[in-house]
Amino acid sequence: MNQRNYDKEMLGILGTHGGKKLLLHSCCAPCSSYCLTQVAPVLRTTVFYFNPNLDSEEEYLRRKGEQIRLLRETGLADFLDCDYEPEAFREIARGYEGEKEGGARCKRCYALRLERTARTAKTLGFDLFGTTLTVSPLKDAEALNAIGFAMAEKYGVEYLPSDFKKRGGYQQSIALSREHHLYRQNYCGCEFSKRG
Repeated sequence: MNQRNYDKEMLGILGTHGGKKLLLHSCCAPCSSYCLTQVAPVLRTTVFYFNPNLDSEEEYLRRKGEQIRLLRETGLADFLDCDYEPEAFREIARGYEGEKEGGARCKRCYALRLERTARTAKTLGFDLFGTTLTVSPLKDAEALNAIGFAMAEKYGVEYLPSDFKKRGGYQQSIALSREHHLYRQNYCGCEFSKRG
């Protein structure tokens, strides 16, 4: 079975959607750094910071601060904040605490964040929505894109498919993190991801 080439699909959309408005979910500044270099020159991009999975408010605020600083330094996108809602993550993680990293709990977390992004994009009149999560080699791009397309259908707003780790995206995000002196965490964000 041939896997879809989501990077190629994204490039095709970027080639035809110039000037449209994108709501881009971001987990953190390091992951968004490379993604923004790909989409912001073509789409009017707003970074959407919705991450209820983070294990503490301190971590949430630290990552949010770095995201805002990166956007101020680069001017690549606007910023749309959310409240820290750890109870939303706890609710979807209940019963999945023992899952290994990358398993069913993570997919439920992807769905939580992408659903909020899609709903917000629709409510605020964005043309497309997407996520930076596909830049990580630890994230399941196939699952993320399947969820994204499902949320697009549910909310009636176009999804921007991606696999940002392609074409050296992850390595470039590391280089950009160094260039901008970004705080680069060593775990995804939830208490379970710290355990491995």
